[in-house]
Amino acid sequence: MKHIVKILSMVLAVFAFWIGLLQAAIIPPSYTWLVISTLLIYTVVSLGCYGLLMVGIGLMQFPTCPQEAFLLQQDIVEAKDFFKHKGVDVGSD
Repeated sequence: MKHIVKILSMVLAVFAFWIGLLQAAIIPPSYTWLVISTLLIYTVVSLGCYGLLMVGIGLMQFPTCPQEAFLLQQDIVEAKDFFKHKGVDVGSD
């Protein structure tokens, strides 16, 4: 939820800045659509980069869970036993 608030506030700030520029007539009206499309492209690219950065940080800080690893190993042993009783070759131990 916090990331959504950050993103929406950033978008709101960009649009407020854009409306301020239009009201002050700093940008000529003939360039309006060009600048709008450029800002939208930069916004999409920036959000994509932000998303990739968050995924990368999440992967670097991925927590280790020794208890879950132990439970997973138990599940693997149970599955091997189950398939051995069914006659499936599960490989060497």
